[in-house]
Amino acid sequence: IALAGAGLAVAATIAAGLAFAGSRDDHEQPITGSALARASEAALAETGGGRVTETEVGDEDAYYEVEVTLPDGRQVDVHLDRSFEIVSSTADNEDSEGDAEE
Repeated sequence: IALAGAGLAVAATIAAGLAFAGSRDDHEQPITGSALARASEAALAETGGGRVTETEVGDEDAYYEVEVTLPDGRQVDVHLDRSFEIVSSTADNEDSEGDAEE
């Protein structure tokens, strides 16, 4: 009986971990529709131009995240609230090993 209980506990832990991993993927959805146009416009205004290269709804830093690649190749992550107001923007820099730093 104790062995069966331990097996159930392990199975429950694995199931909870898979559910958490699945829920993280759900939050990494691209911005779509009119929200994409509004978020892109706000992000490009913040960066002074560039090209939108990635978007995300439900980012950990804000409701929306828009990644903008500038003409010189640098990337800027622009975080927006639900009203498309700028929360923050962070330029990604690469260190000597090629790892991104903020």
